[in-house]
Amino acid sequence: MLEVLLIIAIVVAVQLWQARGLPAGPAPALVGVLADGSATSLAEALKAANGKPVLVAFWATWCPVCKAEEGNIAAVASDWPTLTVAMQSGDAAAVAKHLKQRGLDFPAVVDAEGELASDWKVRGVPTHFIIDGRGIIRFQLVGYATEPGLRARLWWAGRFAA
Repeated sequence: MLEVLLIIAIVVAVQLWQARGLPAGPAPALVGVLADGSATSLAEALKAANGKPVLVAFWATWCPVCKAEEGNIAAVASDWPTLTVAMQSGDAAAVAKHLKQRGLDFPAVVDAEGELASDWKVRGVPTHFIIDGRGIIRFQLVGYATEPGLRARLWWAGRFAA
């Protein structure tokens, strides 16, 4: 039992260390253009979510961990409000091509120069934020995210806004 607790403590410590410096509290502005050419923002996503938490996921086409977890993001996006940011992955056409080739249909803001990632202090991908219905960051996660882990965090963030 002590070994299990030690492993859990190490995992939690590593996750906290990786998330150091990421924004907390009110979410920074996120305004951009999706791969399909339409404009979007986190404010619009929160409004459309009607009080539900929103997953904001930063990823890149060149990131092997992002590719490994994209099915998890797609599954969560099928029933939770989700806004992803394709960081330093080329222009809208390149991101749209990647999404089509991989069979993904979640919304992806194009962040060709990494400006949005810089605004959110994202140093590596994948990086995930769970934003509650009031626009407050409730969770930050750097690295591979499981579908059950994202769903649990979204559910828990929904308890804050209730």
